[in-house]
Amino acid sequence: MIRLRNIKVPTVFAIGLLFLTVGTVGLFLLSLSASQPSNLGLRNGRLAACPDSPNCVSTQAEDYEHWIAPLTYQSEPSTVIETLAEIVGQLRRTRVIEKSTHYLRAEFRSGFFRFVDDVEFYVEAESGRVHFRSASRVGRSDFGTNRTRMELIRSRFQAMQPIGTTPPNPPGSQCSLQPVR
Repeated sequence: MIRLRNIKVPTVFAIGLLFLTVGTVGLFLLSLSASQPSNLGLRNGRLAACPDSPNCVSTQAEDYEHWIAPLTYQSEPSTVIETLAEIVGQLRRTRVIEKSTHYLRAEFRSGFFRFVDDVEFYVEAESGRVHFRSASRVGRSDFGTNRTRMELIRSRFQAMQPIGTTPPNPPGSQCSLQPVR
């Protein structure tokens, strides 16, 4: 038997496995204990601001780290929500929580630990834009999951829209990019 500082290798392995198991169970329990935030929903035409943590993206964020371009559309607002609900419903581990003619809220769960991300869409009929927010309920980092998910939804949504709908520039940018002709 190999010894490491008077500790047998199977003992080191067992201790490592114990720490891994306790950590996994702890993360799973953390995911179950996370309750729905009280700041979800629309208030004066705005979705909730992102927290300081990087695990949130929003079209209404005022800082570059959290900002993401809104969706644009050229159809009836009620059709937009139906299209978004259909797209969201096609994604795994999702559940639509609230739906109206101008607002959609859904929950997305991660595969293993079952962490919940809250996603909201708000159709701003006056501007032809769909504002959205996607935020993790727990933790600090999401390894870009919320941004990646929203870009996937954007690509599916934009594929269903007429050509010529372009997103606005991010906050603080001075340039206006024009399509190459």
